[in-house]
Amino acid sequence: MIKFGPSGNSIAFSEAGKTKSEESAVWVKQMGLNCFEYSFGRGVNLSDERAVSIGKAFSEQGVEISVHAPYYINFANPEEENAVKSYSYVLQSAEKVKLMGGKRIVFHPASQGKMSREKAVELTKQRLLTLKDIIYEKGLSDLIFCPETMGKLGQIGTIEEVVEFCKIDKIYTPCVDFGHINAREFGSLKTEQDYLDRLEFMVDNLGYERMKNFHIHFSKIEYSAKGEVRHLTFEDNHYGPNFEPLALALKKLALEPFIICESAGTQDKDALKMQNIYYGN
Repeated sequence: MIKFGPSGNSIAFSEAGKTKSEESAVWVKQMGLNCFEYSFGRGVNLSDERAVSIGKAFSEQGVEISVHAPYYINFANPEEENAVKSYSYVLQSAEKVKLMGGKRIVFHPASQGKMSREKAVELTKQRLLTLKDIIYEKGLSDLIFCPETMGKLGQIGTIEEVVEFCKIDKIYTPCVDFGHINAREFGSLKTEQDYLDRLEFMVDNLGYERMKNFHIHFSKIEYSAKGEVRHLTFEDNHYGPNFEPLALALKKLALEPFIICESAGTQDKDALKMQNIYYGN
């Protein structure tokens, strides 16, 4: 079943005097949403006990939880020591989401740095091969690891690159951030066909079964000549993308992804808007 929910807690959540992640489960459920992404963006600093407690709260509400691994993962870093840290960030995130009762770990693949694009992509792919082996060794292959499409031109993470990474093994499934794609392609996502072209490419390369329940991040994003600048809300009328044509494309291809809204501060409200658009409310 298709799922809709926010990334983290909104401004309204804080203004209501709520602070605990366990309260997020009730908040999301009461809004009529059914998934939530917990961010380890600045590091995996959650105890096992809290992870279990948060997982219990979400399970009781019937809300599925995913996690976002630390933002500073970079599998194209030329220093092997830093690559080892990136492996650790993904694996720590995986261990925590398992305690939470979730299955999905989203992570940023890499930054190009001073390398050629080709070399950075190849190094990232080699590191993801190594990560795959470690995942199997640690008994975490029942989880879903989602390399994300990225919004800045200097980052590794076009649709084509992410698809190549996911061809490594079935444990990898794309996290397609349509706001990022639109930003790095300077407003390319406008029509249903624009979305269909990209979705059909992924289905053709990875198969329908892998893509049926893939991961989505969605928000409107301001962009410049270098790509992504900042996340916006659905109130913005200048930058895209719009969700309506994506909803049509998903229905046409019978895809039922896990859709996380990353709007700036209104992520829960905008997730509900997407859900209402999808169901025609």
